[in-house]
Amino acid sequence: MDDMTFIPSDNPGAFERHLIRKNDNPLFEQRSTVVTSETLREAQEKDHEILKKFMLDFKETMLKAVEFKPNEDSDVILEIKDSLDKLYATSATIADDQTRIQESIKKFLAIIMQAVRKGAGDDMQALQELDQEDAAREANFSFLVSKLAADILDADSPIEDVDLVPTLLSADKDDLALATQLFDKEQINYILTEAESLLNRLEAQGHDVKDAAENFVFIEGYKHYLEQQA
Repeated sequence: MDDMTFIPSDNPGAFERHLIRKNDNPLFEQRSTVVTSETLREAQEKDHEILKKFMLDFKETMLKAVEFKPNEDSDVILEIKDSLDKLYATSATIADDQTRIQESIKKFLAIIMQAVRKGAGDDMQALQELDQEDAAREANFSFLVSKLAADILDADSPIEDVDLVPTLLSADKDDLALATQLFDKEQINYILTEAESLLNRLEAQGHDVKDAAENFVFIEGYKHYLEQQA
């Protein structure tokens, strides 16, 4: 980085994270960047706009959730539930520490799910589907602990398809352990094929790819795990 007027954030958003991820990183080849005060400012501004929209959406949804009644129309309940799920996913990608907001979202989701269960009555199939939904939500939220996994899952992520492999090869092991679980066997095979070609090119150019090669081996290990589960 150059002598920056804008200092990197303590809790950056997705655009700043990805900009820094690509900083002087040969794994991104021609898409590698040298972060400057200008590019950092631009990334921070994008993240700030996303944060502002999130806070407005959060406030609007919380007002609906607070006003909702136990006998509320099912369509209203489901709309609030879907909004809360989306807000939680977004909260994992945006700037600043969103721990308290995430706790609030979880609290209201629990209240909403109680209402949904009450509406299901004694319908065992509906209750079983709600159990499955709760388990899927809990699993999804556990992935979102990783900023990398959250960024990959985000439909508006700055990580373009072409950046996925270098991003995974650049990741620290804790992030990689969660991120690899987002992919099925076919996707992992594709990632490994692309990663091997990338590492071979960079090694031929004299780049040190030791850390990236360790990540490759880790992903390969996950592939073997998936094969054993088949």
